[in-house]
Amino acid sequence: MNFMQLVNGLELGALYSLVAIAVYISFRVINFADLTVDGSFPLGGAVLSILVINDVNYIIALLASVASGMVAGFVTAYLNVRHKIFDILAGILTMTALYSINLRIMGRPNIALMDDILPADVSLLIVPVIALSVAILVILFLKTQIGLALISVGQNPVLAESCGIDTSGMKILALAISNGLVALAGGLFVLKQGFADISIGTGTIIIGLASVIIGTKLLSSKSISLTIIGIFIGSIIYRLFVALALNIDFIGLEPSDLNLISSLLVAFTMIFPTLSRLRK
Repeated sequence: MNFMQLVNGLELGALYSLVAIAVYISFRVINFADLTVDGSFPLGGAVLSILVINDVNYIIALLASVASGMVAGFVTAYLNVRHKIFDILAGILTMTALYSINLRIMGRPNIALMDDILPADVSLLIVPVIALSVAILVILFLKTQIGLALISVGQNPVLAESCGIDTSGMKILALAISNGLVALAGGLFVLKQGFADISIGTGTIIIGLASVIIGTKLLSSKSISLTIIGIFIGSIIYRLFVALALNIDFIGLEPSDLNLISSLLVAFTMIFPTLSRLRK
């Protein structure tokens, strides 16, 4: 792995930390298995790409991406809290619908952006800054009264409701924030790569889960701050591991094997503690 591949891995790790933090909010904070992620990631990219090629400023386009992701999260939460559709199924329904919606938005399977939208040196600076800023904002948010209410809903929804907390509203808020972050990551990914494709969201949930698992194992703590920091670092470690695996010649892995690597890494990370206990 050369220097440029290392830098690219660090940048992608920072970018996908947004996805990891989003997955943490849905899966760990409010205990909601949200699979909308695989649809909201390309949604953010689709919205950004169609706006940028129509001469909309990329900052406004990124904000529009976030808004679109929040709408997707709202739909999933609404299906669950209002119509009592199981969380996984609600996410699958929204994700499936988003495939067609993304195609409608883009008008074709892929869109190429102009080369000078976000130069490589600018991308190298903007992506980590945005990712770090989001991580800090999430830490601060989860320490507010609303953030603590979200945590209580995830830990004990019955007790939270008895304390007067609107559990349905908290779920909607959490999923809107979560998918907004994922869509932001999708928009940044498209800006960085210079193109949008309908399939860029495939396996996004696995990448997010892998980063969360690595991060929480790396910094196992009840502290929200340390957990978010661990997830941020975990995302970078994950991307560097993938880059290393793809560049080891004797293994013979190709970029198309990314989802295989992700799945094996998640499985190993979850199985390893059990194997360690059995050996003892």
